[in-house]
Parts: sequence; structure tokens; C-alpha cells
Amino acid sequence: MHSIRKFSTRLLAIAVLAATVNFAPVRAHAVSKEIVELQTQVQQLLDMVQRLQSTMDSRFGVIQHLVEQSTDSANRMSAAVTDLQQKLASQNEAMSGKIDSSAASVQSLNDSVDELKSRVGKLQDALNQIQTQLQNAQPAPGGQGAPQGGAGQPGPGAQAGPAANAAPPLEDTFQAGVRDFNSAKYNVAQGEFQDIIQYYPNDDLAGQAQFYLGEIAYRQQDYGNAIKSYNSVLEGFPTSNKAPAAQLHKGLSLLAQNKRNPGIEELRALIRKHPQTPEAAQARTKLNGMGVKITASAPR
Repeated sequence: MHSIRKFSTRLLAIAVLAATVNFAPVRAHAVSKEIVELQTQVQQLLDMVQRLQSTMDSRFGVIQHLVEQSTDSANRMSAAVTDLQQKLASQNEAMSGKIDSSAASVQSLNDSVDELKSRVGKLQDALNQIQTQLQNAQPAPGGQGAPQGGAGQPGPGAQAGPAANAAPPLEDTFQAGVRDFNSAKYNVAQGEFQDIIQYYPNDDLAGQAQFYLGEIAYRQQDYGNAIKSYNSVLEGFPTSNKAPAAQLHKGLSLLAQNKRNPGIEELRALIRKHPQTPEAAQARTKLNGMGVKITASAPR
């Protein structure tokens, strides 16, 4: 601002001097010399102004270029963050789908193992019955045949009354229930598993039947009843081989009900109680996919 005022003052002085020179009748030679000097100074001032303008334009161009670069960098960063968020969301969705698929595959394998165990148990019972029949068929010492019994008195194997006949066969019923469950005949399977729980409440297969009732409700998205059945397994049959799967699916059921904290705690409890099981691995994967820190430690 000071330079501009000074420049204006000098230009005004030059103009006044030029006017004076034009109207002065004498000393033409001296005036001409001063005019030349003034013109030289004016030209120098104009050159200075042009250089200053050029410098300002150059610096303004540099600043404008830096601003444009900063804007472009900010836009690229914003686009990169948005793309990263989308990729993370896609990966989480894909991971959740893989977890559900893995859980279904593991459960199908467990069902097949249970059915095989049931068949082996049934075969063992048949062998025991054959062995018992062979032992009973052997003649008694002294040429005696079947054991003596009074008229109208039942033998040792004839004590089964109507109450015993009312109960369905344990192994056959359980095997049929697993088979119907795998065939998605849930109504039929549900009745078969309920028969096992009713007539054989303390048998280990009753705990497995309770688990399958939970699985039927889980597949039908009836998470409330599913949790009740899983609790029956965890409380009544804590040593059952279905306990880890019951706790895993209980946690997933709670999450499906938007009960985030209880679901997370259930999965952490599973990791503490059964750290080396496939179900614990699935629980870790689920928690990692949710961005939840796994603070649970293995039981001492």
C-alpha cells in the first residue's frame, strides 16, 4: 500500500512537471533533459510494477495449484475410505455366511455320527439279545430243559406288562428322529424326540433329543423356544457331546434376537468351557467378524 501511494505521488509529480515544461517558453534544452529523466524514471517504475505483478501472479498460481492438489488428495482419501468401508462390510457379510455354512456342515456331520452311533448301539443290543437267547437255549445240567415253573407263574423274561410296552424303543426312536430331522421332517422328528424325553428323561439320548428340539426351533427361527431347549441341554446334561453346539447356537440365537451383550457373553463362555472344540473356533470367528475383542480365557 505504501509503494502504491509513493508510485502515485511520483506519477503526479511527473505529470505536473510535464505540464510545466510544455507551457514554459524558455530553457527548452534544460526542460527537455528533465523530461527525459522523468520519462526514464516513469519507465523504471512501470517495469517495477510489471515485475511485481508478474511475481504476484506467479505466487498466486503456485498457491492455487497447491490448493487444487490438496483438494484432489482429500477427495482421493475420502474415496479410498469409502471403498475400504464397503470392502470391510462385504467381507463381514461373506464371513458371516461362511460361519453359518460351516456351522450347518458341522451339525450335519454330528447328526450323521449320532445316527451311526445309534445304529451301532442297536446292533449291540441285538447281539446281546442273541447271546441271551443262546444261553437260555442251552440244556440245564442233568438233562433238564427249560427252568421249572408253576402253572400260571411267569418266567423271568415274562415280567413286561402293559406299562413297559407303552414306551417306544429308545434306540429305534432316536434313530428315526435323527433321520427325519435330516430329511427336514421337523414335525415328525419333534414328536419322536419328545417321546424320548418323556419315557427316558435321564438317558443321555434324552439330552441329545433336547438338543435336536432346539435345532428344529432354531431352523424355524423360533429363537425363544430354541434357547429354552439349549438351556435344558446345558443345565440337565452339561457333559453331553451336544453341550458345545447347544451353547454356540444359544449365543447365535441371542444375537439373532438383537441381544448383543448376552450373545457375546454366551460365545465367550463357550470358548472358556470348550476351548479346543470346533464350536469354540466358530465362536471366535463370529466375535472377530463382529469386531469384538475375545477376552475369555481357557478354564484353569
